[in-house]
Amino acid sequence: MNRAVFLDVDGVLVHGYHARPELQQRWDETLLADLGVDPDRFRAEFIFDVFIKKVIIGEMSLIHALERRLPSMGFKGSPMVFAHYWMTHDTKLNHPLLALVKQLKQRKDLTLYVATNQEHMRALWLWQQLGMSELFVDIFYSARIGALKPAPAFFDFIMDRIGPQSEPPLFFDDTPKVITGARAAGWDAVQFDTIADFIGHPWIAERLS
Repeated sequence: MNRAVFLDVDGVLVHGYHARPELQQRWDETLLADLGVDPDRFRAEFIFDVFIKKVIIGEMSLIHALERRLPSMGFKGSPMVFAHYWMTHDTKLNHPLLALVKQLKQRKDLTLYVATNQEHMRALWLWQQLGMSELFVDIFYSARIGALKPAPAFFDFIMDRIGPQSEPPLFFDDTPKVITGARAAGWDAVQFDTIADFIGHPWIAERLS
């Protein structure tokens, strides 16, 4: 028997955006001083606009979107430079959790995956530069799928790829509405706030003991 185990990125594998504001670790705190872009404007005019509407579901590339929007925010440099800054600053890995994932990887009764809302460039960065390819079998992300968690299409895509399962997939995510969506898809979903939520799941605890 082999169980599929999924982990989200931001708020779980990476300390960054979290559904609970008090647990967030922002990547853009020195963005104004470093690149001259006000982080509040960037979130309002980029993240909550074209990024959410098009980039993160794969309808527009990150570089194209940055090229179009950054000049109006005072940044005249290359969007590649800005993207590199973003990628390198939004990489506070949850090392204790990753150590447990590495331990679980040695077992034969589970398969590890990433399931996340990401655009193509950061997904590849996570996979190649941050070494997630060494721990996980695949990374399922919104731009690849064309749908955001918690849309049913997100979970349908994954189930189509991994095939029939003898047990419900086990999924750790920080966002309550994603947990609700995953459960509606028949998954065993657990809200992740701290590493205790991972260690405390009976199925995981048994395999870490």
